[in-house]
Amino acid sequence: MKEDKILIFIVAYNAKSTLEGVIHRIPAGLHCRNVEVLVIDDCSPDSTYLSGLKWENQIEGLRVLVLRNPENHGYGGNQKLGYRYAIDNGFDVVAMVHGDGQYAPEKLPELLAPLLEGRADVVFGSRMLKKSDALKGGMPLYKWVGNQMLTAFQNRLLGTRLAEFHTGYRLYSVEALKKIPFERNANDFHFDTDIIIQSQFAGFRIVELPIPTFYGDEVCYVNGFKYAWNICASSIRGRLHLMNLFYDRKFDLGQPELNYDVKLGFPSSHTIAIAAVKPGAKVLDIGCGQGFVAIELAKSASRVVGIDQYVVPQENQAVEIKQWDLDSPSLPVDTSQFDQIFLLDIIEHLKDPETFMESLREAALSKRPEIILTTANIAFFMTRLMLCFGRFSYGRKGILDRTHTRLFTWNSLRELFEQTGYRVLEMRGIPAPFPKAIAAPWLASFLLKVNELGIALFPKLFSYQIFVRAIAMPTVTQLLSETVKSTEAIKLAGGL
Repeated sequence: MKEDKILIFIVAYNAKSTLEGVIHRIPAGLHCRNVEVLVIDDCSPDSTYLSGLKWENQIEGLRVLVLRNPENHGYGGNQKLGYRYAIDNGFDVVAMVHGDGQYAPEKLPELLAPLLEGRADVVFGSRMLKKSDALKGGMPLYKWVGNQMLTAFQNRLLGTRLAEFHTGYRLYSVEALKKIPFERNANDFHFDTDIIIQSQFAGFRIVELPIPTFYGDEVCYVNGFKYAWNICASSIRGRLHLMNLFYDRKFDLGQPELNYDVKLGFPSSHTIAIAAVKPGAKVLDIGCGQGFVAIELAKSASRVVGIDQYVVPQENQAVEIKQWDLDSPSLPVDTSQFDQIFLLDIIEHLKDPETFMESLREAALSKRPEIILTTANIAFFMTRLMLCFGRFSYGRKGILDRTHTRLFTWNSLRELFEQTGYRVLEMRGIPAPFPKAIAAPWLASFLLKVNELGIALFPKLFSYQIFVRAIAMPTVTQLLSETVKSTEAIKLAGGL
């Protein structure tokens, strides 16, 4: 079996009097060929680097490497270098301890175990699993209270259940580090909060184990008020990113979602569209995704055909799904066979929606199908508010989904229909999908009601999405054809 390579990474700043002790306290059981100690001195003005350098190749069985930054990168910036070193040099696990001796190296074997046994992706040594021990270990009362208050706030905001957000004793699977953009995190002390949020969003298994608390005569370089502000701001940004109300690239993990869950049980683009199905109608669902809405449409329609670029096999026999590139010049079905054509949250993804809508109208011949369309309202008040603060950031979902190529307001959408040959029958505002973003049902319901009231008063401002029901008008070619046929019929009937 392959032996895991372990990096013990010591972050150091002005630690000339403590660094030597930290290195020597690494348990003898870790003095072996698969373990390396990396010390990075963050350009300390004292002799921290020299203090560590004299132990390179001096401890039997333990390789020690000491590096010195040419300039100060900050606590977070120094971590980035250590984690990058672990990735680039093929380590399996990296354990970070501090050069000031505040975190006990003696606990390393116990903390490494969940990672080496494959039970965790991240391990935190927590001083707060046994809260009274933290005070006994010398943690100042104001820090003890602040630690718990901030941790409770962050847990509530981010849906985590950590005993402590603010420990500096951290161990990571290197494979996990490869999956998160930690290099985009802050260089300051709230790097630790950023990487917890990333780990949570990535679905990593986080294990906390108790560690002793020790406060000696080390100098604290953390500005408490600035630190509290930064971690609260980062946590709020993370939560808003998760709710698709704000975009922060460092929390953007994975590829944009190409398919979306069906939104039923509350006023949404899906429930309003489903209610618009005519009983017994033949329905074409363009951009049907996984076909969830198409299945709901089939409960009223006599026939439902869905088309999408990405086809997911369907077991439901009531829906026929065809694969098709939405930007192709032709359609894979005869649209003149359908009574209603649904375009739900799809037009904003097209490169040329005007040409698409004109082609759809021409392909329908004289059928004049009804169009049911929903799309995001870029003039939603939250987007306007962001613009007031100079922000216009694309994200993973929502109005500014980064896969969108065209954006519409209430007026520009109406103009699109009118200029491509459709008569608008109805336009309605759709509230934001709060039940999908907020776990508390009572709060989601309340915000939904408030949003609906806003739409009733100022639809162009408070509509999160826009619902349009329109009818395709015949082209001049179609009208001429109808005129010729009508005239011929009159002649055959012995008319004029």
